[in-house]
Amino acid sequence: MIDFHVHQPRANAYSPAAYIGAMDVLGIDLSVVFTYEGLLRPTATANDALAAFVAVAPDRLVAFATVDPRDPGASDEVARCVDKLGMRGIKLHPWLQGFSAHEPGLGTVCETAADLRIPILFHDGTPPFSTPLQLAYLARSHPRTTIVLGHGGLHDLWREAIAAVQTTSNVHLCMCATPTYAMRAIVAACPLERLLFGTDAGLRPEPLQRYATLRIRQLDELGLSVTQRTAILDDNPRRLLAGTTS
Repeated sequence: MIDFHVHQPRANAYSPAAYIGAMDVLGIDLSVVFTYEGLLRPTATANDALAAFVAVAPDRLVAFATVDPRDPGASDEVARCVDKLGMRGIKLHPWLQGFSAHEPGLGTVCETAADLRIPILFHDGTPPFSTPLQLAYLARSHPRTTIVLGHGGLHDLWREAIAAVQTTSNVHLCMCATPTYAMRAIVAACPLERLLFGTDAGLRPEPLQRYATLRIRQLDELGLSVTQRTAILDDNPRRLLAGTTS
């Protein structure tokens, strides 16, 4: 199982080894990890700290960089994180970082991601800057770039997330903090090859977090077939991390 949505703990609340122990309990083989501090203030230092966190166990932890798309050096920082630090994608949080899908610099970041063959995962589900159809518009403007809706629309915009995936071929959807009834609708309505799953772990100071455990249980309650589970939890995320969408 690959967890496609995990946060590095704030203030070194626990070690990478401790979190890997929690992964073992939950049956997670690989976690895609994002900075949290860097979402509040995107810096090269935050990306370096994340790289050091995942370097402890590169076979179990994969890092995604973050940048401020308004920074003229954003694309250079993305390239540094991929080429020098071995990161495999970008995480952006338009609502928290305070930019819209129409931010001019975001286009440059999208094209850099396409050139590097890495996905961009966005926080979605929170108006006014993080709605799925805004991100689908961005994806249509950059058809070479793989865009991931990081929360599947959350509780309020999951129907919009379905529409985004159905109408835009380079949009993928990560079911993360998405209610069970919405997850069922997403699996029924969306192309299976563009679905992912994540726990959003890392937001609490203990390595084994109750809400992450509940999200694994929620996944089990969906009654997915073997084919569906294999696609969502293994094949699809591995394909994106390998730099291909098909």
